[in-house]
Amino acid sequence: MQTFFSDAQLADPKLAEANKILRACVHCGLCTATCPSYQVLGDELDSPRGRIYLIKEMLESGRAADAKTAKHIDRCLSCLACTTTCPSGVDYAHLIELGRDHVEKTYRRPWMDRALRAVLVAVMPYPTRFRLAVFAARVTRPLARLIPDARVQALLALVPKTLPPVSRNDDAQVFPALGPRKMRVALMAGCVQKALDTEINDATIRLLTRLGAEVVVPPNMGCCGALPLHMGQETAALPKARSMVRAVMAAHRAGPLDALVINTSGCGSTLKDYGHLLAQDPLAADAAQVAGLARDVTEVIATLGLPTTIPKGLAVAYHAACSLQHGQKIKTLPKDLLTQAGFKVSEPADSHLCCGSAGTYNILQPEISGQLRQRKVKTLMARKPDVIAAGNLGCMIQIGQEAGVPVVHTVSLLDWATGGPLPLALVQKHGA
Repeated sequence: MQTFFSDAQLADPKLAEANKILRACVHCGLCTATCPSYQVLGDELDSPRGRIYLIKEMLESGRAADAKTAKHIDRCLSCLACTTTCPSGVDYAHLIELGRDHVEKTYRRPWMDRALRAVLVAVMPYPTRFRLAVFAARVTRPLARLIPDARVQALLALVPKTLPPVSRNDDAQVFPALGPRKMRVALMAGCVQKALDTEINDATIRLLTRLGAEVVVPPNMGCCGALPLHMGQETAALPKARSMVRAVMAAHRAGPLDALVINTSGCGSTLKDYGHLLAQDPLAADAAQVAGLARDVTEVIATLGLPTTIPKGLAVAYHAACSLQHGQKIKTLPKDLLTQAGFKVSEPADSHLCCGSAGTYNILQPEISGQLRQRKVKTLMARKPDVIAAGNLGCMIQIGQEAGVPVVHTVSLLDWATGGPLPLALVQKHGA
């Protein structure tokens, strides 16, 4: 693609990066075939190619974003299916981030949009605030139909009826390996996950220590910055990323880490990209080291090796989270581990397509998200599973809204298969 940035513009590192990415695009349109928003809406401007043209024009001209540009960029899920499809290797992930950043800095959104986004960024990354917000939302939920904004209705629909007790396993501490120590790893405990599903971290710790890993939960580990970054709020994301880097490096210097384990793949994609996100930061070298340590939990499990297990005879439909299969390029490993653990694993048709969760997308774009959820649930349930497995909490919640079977994290099933307790969702199913 031909670009027309001036020399003065190219002196800006962000515009220079955009220029490099744009010039790789040959506008072949293959990306449209795998773009979820384009499949739902059928609008060229809601395809990767259309958004690339919008971002190109906006950045080249130096103009402020307008409502039209913001609308089409906002509709992007950042699922990155297009990057898996693209034959030219266009770095769409970083281009859409540059586009979102420009929109946030130059476009004044309607007041309700600003207020909702501000609330999400101020509440979701903080487990205590999030628990309090859930309690308040439960009181409001019966009035949801009286609220005219569909986004607020979608938010209230996601509020769980109950929250699990706080898990003390998420406190800063060290869990020794059971038997000879094979690895020393840090666990990123997360933020929303600590409030909504404490079983995931508990199962991760049990499984990794059983397989021979010493698991460190470092102090001062807050949000990794993925949530605000996904919303285009880089200014809010950077301090969180810096705090994460400092926390991980403190643990690494106290005793060398073999890996930083992440069990929510949306966060994993962001952490693995810290070298890019903080490339111009004083913490750039440490950030690159943290990115190099970052591993999805399934990568660490594969390194440690699963023991021989007794088959459970359970039919598992595996949902591949976009952040795992497209963002981190981890495609078959979770399925292979589940199969090795004795489960009968299948995958739905069009497994490359997003379920519509995409961070806060199911709140900010509820109509599109709802259509994608229905498609995904239909293809998963066509496999007639006993349970659905996924490696990302957002996907689990999204799919769980309509699935007629339990939705469980991959690590919870692997923990159960190797001696851990039956996952809570399966306990509830059998107890019903």
